[in-house]
Amino acid sequence: MSAVSYSPGIRENRRAFLEQLLQVFFVGLTIGMQRTVLPALAESEFGLARGSMTALFALVVSFGVVKGSMNFVSGRLSERLGRRRVLLWGWLVAIPIPFMMYWAPSWGWLVAANVLLGINQGFAWSMTVTAKMDIVRADQRGLATGLNEFVGYGGVALAGLLTGYLASLYDPRLSLLVFGLVVIAAALIAGYFAFTETLPFAKAEAAGLQAKAQQNAAGVGQEARYVAGPDNPTTAQIFALVSWRNRTFLALAQAGCVEKFVDALVWALVPVFLVAKGASLIQIGWVTGIYGFVWGISQLWTGPLSDRLGRKAPTVAGFFLCAAGVLIFPLLGAVWAWGLTAAVIGVGMALLYPTLIAAMGDIAHPAWRGSALGVYRFWRDLGYAIGALAMGLIADATGLLEAGFWLTGAAMLVSGVWLIVAMQETHPRR
Repeated sequence: MSAVSYSPGIRENRRAFLEQLLQVFFVGLTIGMQRTVLPALAESEFGLARGSMTALFALVVSFGVVKGSMNFVSGRLSERLGRRRVLLWGWLVAIPIPFMMYWAPSWGWLVAANVLLGINQGFAWSMTVTAKMDIVRADQRGLATGLNEFVGYGGVALAGLLTGYLASLYDPRLSLLVFGLVVIAAALIAGYFAFTETLPFAKAEAAGLQAKAQQNAAGVGQEARYVAGPDNPTTAQIFALVSWRNRTFLALAQAGCVEKFVDALVWALVPVFLVAKGASLIQIGWVTGIYGFVWGISQLWTGPLSDRLGRKAPTVAGFFLCAAGVLIFPLLGAVWAWGLTAAVIGVGMALLYPTLIAAMGDIAHPAWRGSALGVYRFWRDLGYAIGALAMGLIADATGLLEAGFWLTGAAMLVSGVWLIVAMQETHPRR
């Protein structure tokens, strides 16, 4: 391929961009297929002891720990082996998951299945994000991440709603088996035959920046926005730089970690809370589906919004909006009210979620951008585990499901204030 073929831009690389969107849709379907059914049927179908919130949240904890770790691993691997190969490995790991859910004799099997799901997500979803950062221009990062997360979380919401209906009409385990196998098979076939390798784009961009630096052009334009780092950083150096050595990277990493408290809440606690309030499986599917659909579709405007206004303001607004919705949710008592509040939380997530990723892409040098995104996503998805464990422990200690909502709302407020104090605007033009 000639050098001109590495020109960045969505229009210039629309085929590769569409291939990536297809893959993230399959990834969303894979994670969403269990979000309605498993927590709601934990006691009746899988033998989980009544009221054991810590055991219930073990499903999310196992997923978060493994996915967070695999995000970091996949980022490093993709810079050596390519984005496409890592993506395919993620789908191969997913093959046993539907069978484990079908044959599961106990809740422990589902926790083990979520370990594999964490590997799948850490490899597959990470590569759709990294590949997009490879092929888009700096002024398109918000739009690109918004589209990516719109399609991915649209898949999560759609799968949650569909599997809720299927589990109500047919055998829940058989429904998850068939749905999961169809999705994973389609993703593997598409990934093998239709996923463009984008690592050469990142290498070409890095080489171009190096050439400009040698011509004394460094510091002019967007290059000056990149955080200074070693030319060929080690794994430890990248991890330290993103995790604590740079003030803005640290602010973004903590924000990513805390915002996953909200998703852990909707994944595991909201279905149980709604069951306790007398909601049906289909009603639960609609409430959690509204959250996912609004989150997904709103990113079509929140991503581009951050390209125009900058990254900091939308992110902070999203944190405070989520906090308000989460704190109000347990005070309500009607399905329509829960659905409306779920939509508010979805808008908040849409404001912050793609914007945080775009901010990371703004200041991470293309030579080690994949690794930097991997470290950010490590801390972000570790938030599943930290939030779920904290919510489970506080719910068991107090005997109140509402305590998990209070914890999450407070954490989002504190994290939003941290961003105000510590995050610098990262947009190249601002």
